[in-house]
Amino acid sequence: MPFNEADTRAKLIDPALRKRGWREDWIRREQTPGPFVRTGSGYERGQGRTDYVLYHPVQGEMVPIAVVEAKAEDAAPDTGIEQAKRDARLHHVPFAFATNGHLFHETDLRTNAARGPLPMGDFPKWEDLRERWYRPSSEFAPLDARSDAAQPLWTPSREGARYYQRAARRAALESIARGEKRILLPLATGAGKTWIAVSILLAVDMAKQLRRALFLCDRDELRNQALGALAAHFTSDVAKATTRNPATNARVIVATYQTLGIDREDGDASFLTTHYPEDYFSHIVIDECHRSAWGKWSGVLRRNPKAIQIGLTATPRDIDTGDADDVDVADDRRISASNYRHFGEPVYGYSIAQAMQDGYLAAMEIVRSDVWTAKTLDRLEGVERKRLRGARAVKDARTGEVRDVDDLREQYPGSLLEQSLQLPDRVSAMTADLFKRLVESSGPLQKTLIFCASIHHANAVVQALNNRYADWCRSNSETLVEPYAFACTAESGRELIADLRGSRHRAFIAATVDLITTGVDVPCLQNLVYFRYIQSPILFHQMLGRGTRIDETTGKHHFTVYDYTNATRLLDVPLKQRQVKEPKKPPTGEPEPRDSFRVEGVEVRIERGEQRIGFVGADDKLEFLTLKEYGERIAATLHRDVAELDEFRDCWLLPDERGALLKRLEEGGINVGVYCSVADRLDTDHYDILAALGWGETIRSRFERAERIDGWIDSQGESAPVLTALADQFGVAGTEGLESPFLGRLPSVLALGGLDSLRGVTVRDLKRELLATDAEWAA
Repeated sequence: MPFNEADTRAKLIDPALRKRGWREDWIRREQTPGPFVRTGSGYERGQGRTDYVLYHPVQGEMVPIAVVEAKAEDAAPDTGIEQAKRDARLHHVPFAFATNGHLFHETDLRTNAARGPLPMGDFPKWEDLRERWYRPSSEFAPLDARSDAAQPLWTPSREGARYYQRAARRAALESIARGEKRILLPLATGAGKTWIAVSILLAVDMAKQLRRALFLCDRDELRNQALGALAAHFTSDVAKATTRNPATNARVIVATYQTLGIDREDGDASFLTTHYPEDYFSHIVIDECHRSAWGKWSGVLRRNPKAIQIGLTATPRDIDTGDADDVDVADDRRISASNYRHFGEPVYGYSIAQAMQDGYLAAMEIVRSDVWTAKTLDRLEGVERKRLRGARAVKDARTGEVRDVDDLREQYPGSLLEQSLQLPDRVSAMTADLFKRLVESSGPLQKTLIFCASIHHANAVVQALNNRYADWCRSNSETLVEPYAFACTAESGRELIADLRGSRHRAFIAATVDLITTGVDVPCLQNLVYFRYIQSPILFHQMLGRGTRIDETTGKHHFTVYDYTNATRLLDVPLKQRQVKEPKKPPTGEPEPRDSFRVEGVEVRIERGEQRIGFVGADDKLEFLTLKEYGERIAATLHRDVAELDEFRDCWLLPDERGALLKRLEEGGINVGVYCSVADRLDTDHYDILAALGWGETIRSRFERAERIDGWIDSQGESAPVLTALADQFGVAGTEGLESPFLGRLPSVLALGGLDSLRGVTVRDLKRELLATDAEWAA
């Protein structure tokens, strides 16, 4: 019987890759945690995406170069090539492969050149792919890995960074290395745009190529967020500009448009021109450039034409822009045109939909409601005057005066409802429907954000919801919480945002207009509600971003969009990709299906809430072991080779002996990386896991071990600076990070004199100190 996909990977593809020189530590499997899918008891992780990502070493940094999509043995070898190409674009790698374990197909995304089918025995070696990657193509200038411009690419990225964050960072740095000065990165809200920008600046700084940088925001909240992220790396070299202090003594300046005096449409920038000469900055980051368009930040860029200019935006790349005559749509097009005209095409993009599919953002369920008042109001076309004759009252939205229906316009578009006219019947019906849905789901005490058309509309919605909640409490003998619903507008309610975010006992529903569409992070939000008509895709996605974050503190892994105005038509993906998938229920009498996913090619199942790891022993029988049982197998296999802890550490310090030990574990069906993933200890060196399982040692993170030897490093005199850099490298990459042939060429090491600056101490001495036993730790 032909192998299924899992067996094809384990028994055909993995051995073929090893035979072609791809080391196990150069292969990453299923790079995403998997989307949240609904189960009978709530939401659980689904299966991760991307079967294989292949890496290769460049000057000490492991760089992804290809993806491989695997299919079952009896599938056509090119079955997965389109999926491989999609994944290759997301990982920002040039080569995409698809295989059934016997034959493979390949596409070079830079030229779209394809070849295959070819036997797996001819699969490219890593050296071959690397040389092809360096080779000039018809669309890309050659990338000289040894050039000064390319050095930021080989600086270590943050441990635990998500694949798309590394891809965006790499795409930007590659463009800079090729001489491009304008970089556009459209990334979903919640995807970590600030971290990506900081990591780009840090890489440039580590390569000694950062002179002065400006991080430009349009609100104080974003400025403070960026300042905190930058200060973690640049410490005293970063400062925020204020009207009293231009912070010219700092190399990295964080400022708002308002501070620099460039928040006017005429581009006047008196503060900027007074304190910062032309070409003062070598690098400029425009955060949320979709919020401002060319008019506000043009003055900064015109005064610094030589600077590397990076634009960050949460606006999707390709979206339905709706009615071309609408003012909001016109603004969207103007902003997009300004961004693309100045920055050019994005070098990398990552959408909300992709982030949900990958499991980095919360799953989304859309509930569209057909609750209307005054008979039937069309969602976008609005309402005709004759349909309002049966309404309880029609009021002027500005004055609150009751209007005579005969004096109204013949037609009111949806965008003017609640802005020109107040319809109490409509507010009552919509709030009644929403409150009923909340009660029927998990109760009225859910963190919810409602987008309203005006301050008057928000106040009316809050009053209606508070009245319904009070009635519900009386009917159900429940204690009333205060406040329950509140208006959060420019005039009032901002002081309750902290309670909306952090309190489990008050401030459950906020009704707003624009105040917290962006810039205020409330990860615990369970529901977003659209009571407001929206034409702008940019505004819609800003609003949507308020609900997409996962919040482990409150256990929030999904959120619901209650759509009363057809706002979700503006999403940048087809509807079928937006809906939360319902699992198929087994027929009566059959057991519930078990969720499973793969980690480094090994199947992990979730049975009754417990993760079980696939294990194939000497008898070739597949078992599923608990984490404890898998750890016991590791210990038993380990003790067959090594008796004592000291002997194990001595073995671990020698690359060849350690490699042989890990190979014997692998031959025994053991994958230490899988254990680390399931145990959620990816922050440790594998030494810690094996020492703990084999000899009961305490598990410590790589950075804990690096920090512990500060005193020993200080005692090493003139060798101390480079030892500190090497200890940091251990914190990022573990033991193998100290054994790279390019270790001495890392920018952080080279800047301190390289390995030649070590006096009377070796890298092996450093490794021994880092891998201290419990007894040595306590001494």
